[in-house]
Amino acid sequence: MHIRAFLLLGASAVCLTMQAENQAEELKDTTQMNEVVVTGTRNATDARYLPLTVTSISNEKLNENYRPSVLPTVMEQTPGLFSTSRGILGYGVSTGAAGSLKVRGVGSGAQLLVLIDGQPQYAGLMGHPIPDAYQTMMAEKVEVLRGPASLLYGSNAMGGVVNIITRQMNEDGCKTNIRLQGGSYGTVQADGVNRFRMGKFYSVVGAQYQRTSGHRENSEFEQFGGYAKLGYDFSEHWKAFADANVTHFNASNPGPVTAPLIDNDSKITRGLASISVSNNYQYTSGTLRAYCDWGHHNIDDGYNVGGTPRTALYLHDDYIAGITWYQSANFFKGNTVTLGLDWQHFGGSAWNEDKQTGDRTYLVKDANGNLVEKQHCDEVGTYIDFRQDICKWLTVDAGLRIDWHSVIGIELVPQGGLAFHPTRNADIKALVSKGFRNPIIREMYMFPPATTDLLPESMMNYEIAYTQRIGKKAHIGANIFYIKGKNLINTVRVDGRPRNVNVGEFKNWGIELSADYTINRHWSVNGNYSFLRMDTPIDGAPEGKLYFGATYHNEKWTVAAGLQNVSGLYVATGDNPQKENFTLLNATVSYKVLPWMSVFAKGDNLLAERYQTYAGFPMPKATFMGGVNIDF
Repeated sequence: MHIRAFLLLGASAVCLTMQAENQAEELKDTTQMNEVVVTGTRNATDARYLPLTVTSISNEKLNENYRPSVLPTVMEQTPGLFSTSRGILGYGVSTGAAGSLKVRGVGSGAQLLVLIDGQPQYAGLMGHPIPDAYQTMMAEKVEVLRGPASLLYGSNAMGGVVNIITRQMNEDGCKTNIRLQGGSYGTVQADGVNRFRMGKFYSVVGAQYQRTSGHRENSEFEQFGGYAKLGYDFSEHWKAFADANVTHFNASNPGPVTAPLIDNDSKITRGLASISVSNNYQYTSGTLRAYCDWGHHNIDDGYNVGGTPRTALYLHDDYIAGITWYQSANFFKGNTVTLGLDWQHFGGSAWNEDKQTGDRTYLVKDANGNLVEKQHCDEVGTYIDFRQDICKWLTVDAGLRIDWHSVIGIELVPQGGLAFHPTRNADIKALVSKGFRNPIIREMYMFPPATTDLLPESMMNYEIAYTQRIGKKAHIGANIFYIKGKNLINTVRVDGRPRNVNVGEFKNWGIELSADYTINRHWSVNGNYSFLRMDTPIDGAPEGKLYFGATYHNEKWTVAAGLQNVSGLYVATGDNPQKENFTLLNATVSYKVLPWMSVFAKGDNLLAERYQTYAGFPMPKATFMGGVNIDF
């Protein structure tokens, strides 16, 4: 399958390039529109001048299949990225949770960082992302930086970052979108977004609700939340906004089919708030942001059939508070220098609470091993990134971060790369970058294996990439990478007792291909393929992933279909490794009944594949949804 997919996309790339030559006269008057990204540099930059590999998914693409979460679409559109699932809706938390993100096989625990407008999003105690909080309604676009991003974002960006850029309103007026849908397994979804601008003031307000009975007994899921952003443009050069997002979900985990669970229920509330001030002049631009991310988790770990209900609940409160600042300046022609400073204070409290008496038993320790009510850490990072156009065909980029952790100490993070521009439509990039992850509070201060005698996990990434643009019609890309990681934190037995130690290493290499082509004003196609070779198998990381999508659009009808093949997906490792291979076909059809209203129907897993992405949690066969989309 790997070879066939490689040849398929390789042949497509050759054909597109040949077609570009044949269409030279047609495209020679086309204005080149290069992709602008913010994730690789903090400030908006033409992607061709960056040595980094960034995938950008637009709002149009995110909403094409009317999905409430951004993750399924991001996974389809990004080569090398995979997300686990366990049901029709909801990812959950704790043991048995899905939504685990891997990029190039890296992402276990807290090795992959999710951002919202550049603001870190993870649980302050456990360090992992909360995938149920990443809603499509709030996303203008999503950018995925594949490979280490620790130079700019510090710890947890070891394997890369997923940056959700929130909705915008750039012209005066009021726009509202409401979407209602329902379908298989009693699933209901509703969300609405209002965007408003009058002169210098603008606002974005959204709300969403979703529930399902689930395709297995005890797999119910319910979620509701809201998002609000208020902004003001003081002048042409200075802008500010404040935003807040709150999400609550109730999730039931049925457990693996071989050992079903009863009353394994979670009640999770997550929230964030930030305030940001930005400046943008001809030769300099920057942003100062203060933010806070918090969560309250109430979990009943349940019991096996025939067993005894648990007498206590697990609860915790966690938080992250921080300030991030950067300023970029152009000191002379073709030059950009970015200076940045990040500070984070994170931690929380965790306890078992007796269901009858409410008595608490705290679970967090201090440095001496004594149980305490709260624990926290601080992290400060400063960095410099230097980019220079040497001539029309070469851009050099180099940077260094100095990161200080209140327990672990200092970590140096270098990065360097080149971007060659042999023609105005082609780029060749080379990159060497380091990623790292500091031990999280759970690993240092919670449960029996905890110890502060740990080093940061780290990895070096080496990659070469090629991209070719064909006017506004098409784009192809290919890259090859090699990564080597060390000091991975694992739990082993030391003197007969479990203990967290730095014993893990890994070596991964692979290729990633992507292509998209706008055939005409009605038809467009896109596809990607990734192959990953791991010396050490990793849960939730497929060896091969192929996606091909096609979209048809006219004044009334829109049809979008996608075919995804996953091969060599490790759903279990260790002494009895288990792999999955499957092919998924999804399709959505919508019809514009009125200028302001469309009706749609969609189906997932139309081939009715039997598969799982997490051991013991089979996914549903074909599922169907239908609904209405209103814009006014």
